[in-house]
Order: sequence, then structure tokens, then C-alpha cells
Amino acid sequence: MTITVNGENLDVGDDVSVGEVVARLGLPDRGIAVAVDGAVVPRGQWSQHTMTTGAVVEIVTAVQGG
Repeated sequence: MTITVNGENLDVGDDVSVGEVVARLGLPDRGIAVAVDGAVVPRGQWSQHTMTTGAVVEIVTAVQGG
């Protein structure tokens, strides 16, 4: 199935979780936030939250500033 991650299409298998998408993209599991279809998915639910066809995923990285 195809999902959209930060504006780019990504082909993934069925029943892929948020955690699996993050790992596939080579991202760390800390310092990022993930929203699926406009709703933030808490880190503790990444392994249980599975994607649906056409899901829109936004991944943002926390940065320090001052």
C-alpha cells in the first residue's frame, strides 16, 4: 500500500506500524514527533498504530534554539 510521509509517497506492506515506518526511514526513536492523518501518535503507541492505505504521515524533528 502507499502512504504519504512528509509529502513523499512511500510504498509499505500491509499492517505496517508507525514504529516500522520510522525505522525504515532510518530515524531515531527519540527527538521526533509523528502525526498520522492530523493526529499525533504518542511514542508509546507507535508499535500498535498501523497505517491504512493513503495515510498522511508527518514526522517532525525537535530542534534546540534560543
